[in-house]
Parts: sequence; C-alpha cells; structure tokens
Amino acid sequence: GGTKDFSPIIEMAKTCKPPVAIENGTITGGFAHNQVIQLADKVVDAVKSGAIRKFIVMAGCDGRMKSREYYTEFAQKLPKDTVILTAGCAKYRYNKLPLGDIGGIPRILDAGQCNDSYSLAVIALKLKEIFELNDINELPIAYNIAWYEQKAVIVLLALLYLGVKNIHLGPTLPAFLSPNVTDVLVKNFGIAPIGSVDEDIKLLA
Repeated sequence: GGTKDFSPIIEMAKTCKPPVAIENGTITGGFAHNQVIQLADKVVDAVKSGAIRKFIVMAGCDGRMKSREYYTEFAQKLPKDTVILTAGCAKYRYNKLPLGDIGGIPRILDAGQCNDSYSLAVIALKLKEIFELNDINELPIAYNIAWYEQKAVIVLLALLYLGVKNIHLGPTLPAFLSPNVTDVLVKNFGIAPIGSVDEDIKLLA
C-alpha cells in the first residue's frame, strides 16, 4: 500500500520508438434504431425496388484467433445488394472496409456495442410491422453471429425469444451447447455453425 515509483518504466518508455499505425480507415457509426427508423421510408423503398436484397446481421464478439478473419472475408465477399447490420466488437473485423453505399444508405449500419444489439432487434421488428408480415423470419434478413464470451448468451436468447431461426454461429460454439441442448436448437430454430465463407455466401441466395 506504499508509494510506487514508476520513474524507471517511464524513462524506458521515452526511449522506445513511437507506435506505428497498423491500419487506416474511416468509421461511420450512429445507426441505432432511432436513426434507422427515421430513414425507414428510404430503406423500405430500397428493399421494394430490389436495390437492397438482404440485410445481414453480423453482430457479436471478437477475439484474437486467426479463424475470426472469416468475418472480414465474409463482409468483403457479400453481394453488392446487401447491407450489414452490426453491433458489438465483431464489427472491428470489417467496419473500415470500403463497402460503399446503396442509394445513400451505408452498407454497414453500425448500431454500437453489445448492448446496442437491442437496436437491431427493434429495427427488425419495425420492418416486420412496416411490411405487414406475420413472422420475423419472413424478413430479408440473415444472421451470422460471431460468438466469443458468455455475456453474448443474453443476445442469443433474445433472438430465440423473438423466434428468429437459421442463425449461424462461429467460429467457436457456446460451451453450454450440450448434445441435448444442441438437438433442441437445431430442430426448433435451425441454428448451425458457420462453414467456409464461399459456402455461407451461397446460402444467402
């Protein structure tokens, strides 16, 4: 509990070379549900005209494993008529990619951090209401969720509560997925692990 002298560490730090940027790019954020709903007419028109064919929810976590480069490649290879809806640390794998826009709508709509996944659910429910659909799964939305830590359980449970089906999880699966739990989720919700990027892109057709 006494006084600590960090002078030697500070002096050594002063002799080190300055850090070098490992990447460059521009990040556009602020697309939580309030902002997107204000653009609802523009988004709906783009969907009806076919300019936007599908939304891809790529929310979730990030980690250091090389296998997570899957999400960068997946975002790069998505068809030009798709828009990514994202929240959480997973976005740092692709949110600086120059994916452009569709009629002024950015192809990456970043709602924020993990807790802001709520906004993505609100957006989906609002689109369901606007298009007068009975089932959230009738929306042109696919789910490719990056799994990492256990706090993401609540996000997954929320999606299941809303009845969302055919969610893809990766690159690792939750530890709580025992054979019995997995059987229920596969049979009732169509949950599946990610495959290769090219195989998973084909599933969006």
